[in-house]
Amino acid sequence: MVERELHKWHGAGNDFLIDLGGVPQWWTPERTRALCDRSRGVGADGLIVGEVGERVTMVLYNADGSRAETSGNGVRCLAAAVSRSRGQRQVVDSVVSITTDAGEKSVELTLDDTRGVATVDMGVVTFADPPSGAVALAYVGNPHVVVRDDESWTVTRRAEIAQTMSAAVGGANVEFLRYRDRGHLTLSVYERGVGWTMACGTGSCAVAAAARRAGDVDDEVTVVNPGGELRVSFRGEEVFLGGPVQFVATVYWCST
Repeated sequence: MVERELHKWHGAGNDFLIDLGGVPQWWTPERTRALCDRSRGVGADGLIVGEVGERVTMVLYNADGSRAETSGNGVRCLAAAVSRSRGQRQVVDSVVSITTDAGEKSVELTLDDTRGVATVDMGVVTFADPPSGAVALAYVGNPHVVVRDDESWTVTRRAEIAQTMSAAVGGANVEFLRYRDRGHLTLSVYERGVGWTMACGTGSCAVAAAARRAGDVDDEVTVVNPGGELRVSFRGEEVFLGGPVQFVATVYWCST
């Protein structure tokens, strides 16, 4: 029997279990699925394995055990978890650099023990030809299909659309976008390897970048996710994601 210490954090409801032990290979897809199961496990949208030394590296697994390139909310939560694990529970504008499968991410963190605000430089959003019926196909280190939402669609219909759109591009997160005004967008997201989530950081960047590209929003955008608000800002072509981070619990998970 092996016991792992995990720290649960969330960013606007997008929740992660964080293992700071730095052994990604130990987490098989079967173990990850069992851990993230909300009925029989601890429950989370994903598992983050962080290796903490002079540098911090991040490996992210979706709830279904598949490996993902990056997560805007996940990297923000990891920065907070690392700071707290180092005994730095009260920090202002501290910078944590994290290496992900999508490259180096710099996170600016203000933390008051169990809660804080973190902003990460997500780089440049790039675009490709979207599948039929979509507004955009955007890449924020990971792929996103942006769809203009229709209030007449049921949740089941949206899930069907998301699965079709994702399959059309070989796997992607799918965002359903509604416009409010030039400074506010509303988002619901069906994540690859997870399903419906309360928030998506890279998805918020994707919809904001798509709307900005179309000339529909300004350089500062609040994206209203089901679990809370995230802030997306553009400095030239660089996109920055900011929002809350919240510690939930330390848990101990046993597995053979």
